[in-house]
Amino acid sequence: MSTPTLNTSKSSSVNAFFLSDFLSSFFLTELFKGMRLTGKYAFKSKITLEYPEEKTPLSPRFRGLHALRRYETGEERCIACKLCEAVCPAMAITIESEERADGSRRTTRYDIDLTKCIFCGFCEESCPVDSIVETNILEYHGEERGDLYFTKEMLLAVGDRYEPQIAASKLADAKYR
Repeated sequence: MSTPTLNTSKSSSVNAFFLSDFLSSFFLTELFKGMRLTGKYAFKSKITLEYPEEKTPLSPRFRGLHALRRYETGEERCIACKLCEAVCPAMAITIESEERADGSRRTTRYDIDLTKCIFCGFCEESCPVDSIVETNILEYHGEERGDLYFTKEMLLAVGDRYEPQIAASKLADAKYR
């Protein structure tokens, strides 16, 4: 009858692992590695920005607050094609329209619920007349639930206020389209 043999190579490698692990924790090597990394960056110039006073540059393709644009004549650009409403994955846009006396369609209601919006930019990409755009504005908030529900009048007011900035962003981004 043969006696079972022990696999000594496996047990010795396990023992070596435990021994190295023990020595590593005994001599606090991980602590000293962390202290070395901290010391490496302690005296270098800081890259932290003080946000409200210092701002990082934004890309011309940044997608922030929505705005509805007007033509130079003052007429709103939206032709009520409802492509933006159809393409919105979050279903955050609601549009109602009616036909005017001259036969063209215009919106009577254009609402965006920014609590639902995922700022994907599909609405802006699908618009055939560049009516709905996402501006570079990122500093806005709502204190109550309905504060981030933007109506047509609110969106047109944002567009009127920031039209020069919107036009400049569109011009900077035009070479990439």
